[in-house]
Amino acid sequence: MDGGTVTATFLGTGTSVGVPVIGCSCPVCTSSHPGNQRTRSSLHLQTPGGSVLVDSGPDLRQQALREGLREIDAILYTHCHLDHIAGFDELRAFCWHRKDPLPLHAGPETMATLERMFPWAMSNTSRNYVRPDPHLIEDAFTIKDLLVTPIPVTHPSVETFGFRFDFPTGHSLAYISDVKEIPLPSIALLQDLDVFVVDALRPQPHPTHMNVEESLAVISQLKPRRSFLTHLAHEIDYREAADQLGLPESVALACDGLKLTFERQHPCTIA
Repeated sequence: MDGGTVTATFLGTGTSVGVPVIGCSCPVCTSSHPGNQRTRSSLHLQTPGGSVLVDSGPDLRQQALREGLREIDAILYTHCHLDHIAGFDELRAFCWHRKDPLPLHAGPETMATLERMFPWAMSNTSRNYVRPDPHLIEDAFTIKDLLVTPIPVTHPSVETFGFRFDFPTGHSLAYISDVKEIPLPSIALLQDLDVFVVDALRPQPHPTHMNVEESLAVISQLKPRRSFLTHLAHEIDYREAADQLGLPESVALACDGLKLTFERQHPCTIA
C-alpha cells in the first residue's frame, strides 16, 4: 500500500453517561477543563483512501459538527449497547450525498439489534434516510486502503469487538473501547502496535470494564509504542491523572478532539 497521511480523531472518550454526569456536583463534573468534557466514546479514521467511523453513539451529531465531518465511507460497530448505537439516525446525513449505500460492519448480535431497532432503515433504498449495506464481522477485511482485524473481547453479557487497524503508512492502531478481559487468541492479534487505545473506566474495579490498573497491566504485557486510555468515567480527573494514576510516560488519557497523525517513516504525532 502507498503512504500518505492517516489521522485518528477521538470523537468521544466518555463512559455511557458521559461527563459531566447529569445532576453530579463532583470536582470533575463541575470542572471547565476540556479534558473533563467527555462525550460518548467513538473514533474516526481518515486515510488517503477514505473516512471510517467506529460506533454511532448518542453524541454523534455534536461530534460530527465539532470535527467538521462531511463524509463517511464505512462504519464499524464494537457492540450493541446504546451508548455505541443510539446515534444511528444521524448517519442519514452521510447517506444523502452518496450514490451507494453506506457499508455497515457489525457482529451478528449487534446487527440483529440494529435490525430490530431500525427495521425501516435496514431495508431502505431512498437517499432521504439511512441506506445501510450490512456486512457481518468475521475475519480481517479491508475498507479502501485500511486493513481491519476484528478483536473479540470479553465485555460481559454482550458480543463485543475491538479493532486493529493497519494503515497504508505502515503504522498500526488497536481500539478497544469496552472490555473486561482480552482472551489469549486476541492478545496474539495485538502484537507490535504503534498505538493501543483501551478502556480504563475508573480507578476502582468494575464488573464489566477494565479499571486503570487492569488496563495498565495489559499495556505492560503488549508493550505498544504509545497507549491512550478511553471510556473514562467522572472518577478520573484529567488535570491530575498522571500523578494520581501513576501513568507511565508512554501512556496518556485520551480526550475529546485529540488527533493522532501518522506519516510514513515518522512516529505518531499528537495534536
